[in-house]
Amino acid sequence: MKRVVGSALEVAVTAPTTLEFQIAVAPHPNAVVYESLSFVLDGTPVQALEVSGTHGNRIHKLDVAGGTLEVDYAATVIGQTDPAPVTEYDLSMYLRPSRYAEADKFYGFAATEFGRYADSATLLEKVSAWVGSRLNYVPGSSDPIDGAVDTLLAGAGVCRDFAHLVVAMLRAVNVPARVVSVYAPGLYPMDFHAVGEAFVDGAWRVVDGTLLAPRQTLVRIATGRDAADTAFLDNHKGAITLEKLEVTAIVDGDLPTDDIGELMSIR
Repeated sequence: MKRVVGSALEVAVTAPTTLEFQIAVAPHPNAVVYESLSFVLDGTPVQALEVSGTHGNRIHKLDVAGGTLEVDYAATVIGQTDPAPVTEYDLSMYLRPSRYAEADKFYGFAATEFGRYADSATLLEKVSAWVGSRLNYVPGSSDPIDGAVDTLLAGAGVCRDFAHLVVAMLRAVNVPARVVSVYAPGLYPMDFHAVGEAFVDGAWRVVDGTLLAPRQTLVRIATGRDAADTAFLDNHKGAITLEKLEVTAIVDGDLPTDDIGELMSIR
């Protein structure tokens, strides 16, 4: 499988700040990755510090006094990577409630809805289908600080909201779950995408309540508790305006058909 992904951003900085980008693909052991990344401030190339985070998250950090910052990233991923590693710390951390996936508020509700499904594959299918049927995908319908409870009450959201609700429900029935930001060939409208990932049958399995892109094609960017860990852009101290965001993600050949009932890992 060959996947070509990329993103282009333009950020207007109106007060001195520190910016952190998570747009570069995570390390893909045993896959071949060609990539380029550039930062240009008011026409002059600048260097960002790459910080290695948990799960291989790559944070590109730079201080900007002001001006217009243009960011361009492109990557070609050939082949599939190794399954995501599993640690005992992960299996503990990703059972806990987090800022946007408040699992503790869903314990009784999730047990009533999903407690009868003992088979792991069936449980993931039911949670994915339940979230997909309860929520409408409506761009601009949610606030960046909305959590899973807000999303359920609103009945609408974007991919990050679907992922938070999936993850909160799974944690509430004692399944370790986390959020992954990805490039998603086949996604429409094209954007950065967010999905859930659950530890089932000895491996991390991807769960996407939106069903907007085939899970076989996803390319991992960042992994964490929720959007607080996986946001494509963080701004510390100053003031910015995101003037442009373009994301591309394509796969060589036809898009595969995805079966919601099949256990699948991000590869």
